[in-house]
Amino acid sequence: MIRPLTLLLTMLALAVQAQDVAKLIAQGDALDAQLKSESALQVYLKAKALEAPDASLLIKIAKQYGESMTAMTDEAAKRKAGEEALAYALQAVKLSPNLADAHLAVAICYGRLLDLVSVRTRVEYSRRVKQEADQAVRLDPRSDYAWHMLGRWHCAVATMNGLTKGIVKIVYGALPDASLVTARECFEKAAKLRPDRVSHTVELGCTLALVGKKAEARTMIERGLAMPNRERDDPATKSRGRATLEEL
Repeated sequence: MIRPLTLLLTMLALAVQAQDVAKLIAQGDALDAQLKSESALQVYLKAKALEAPDASLLIKIAKQYGESMTAMTDEAAKRKAGEEALAYALQAVKLSPNLADAHLAVAICYGRLLDLVSVRTRVEYSRRVKQEADQAVRLDPRSDYAWHMLGRWHCAVATMNGLTKGIVKIVYGALPDASLVTARECFEKAAKLRPDRVSHTVELGCTLALVGKKAEARTMIERGLAMPNRERDDPATKSRGRATLEEL
């Protein structure tokens, strides 16, 4: 039998530990908002070491590993960080299979790894991007970035040249159907849900350019370029937007 004093001390220790974890997560969130991925990651990992795995914390860790890839020039290091991110995201899905953000994290991680793996693996990862983004949308139709990921997938697959599509189909099996019309619809939904996100606005503009809507494309891209950078990938997104403007 546990003595009352021992039980009380245990409960107090757990309460203090919970407070420490909450403080660390808040500190990590603040660093994440400042785009300090490496510092945020270290803080989140400290929080993880103090408590049993929690899906929301695992997603935060996956995000930092993934976003740290943007500053890396060594391909091996970039792939390792991407695989770490994916492992944490998959663990989050295992812990909370009905959590939309967990499936979204997996989709993002597979997407970040696409250019770092073999063609065969790339095809499989592309399928997983769509599967996980679809699941995120089913679980939470208001997940703006899940719609964004679906838009990116449709745009990438729809613009794949015919020869590449043929090789993929013959050697690896066809990817699911994709279209620029659907890509546009997905980006429009994402932008409507979060009009302040650079990536939604610029990618919508780039997609409008692909379907020949030049005036609308210019308006959307210029709107996105005028927004402040709030996320790690915003500079790269704006770079794609400027490149598209030059081609209009």
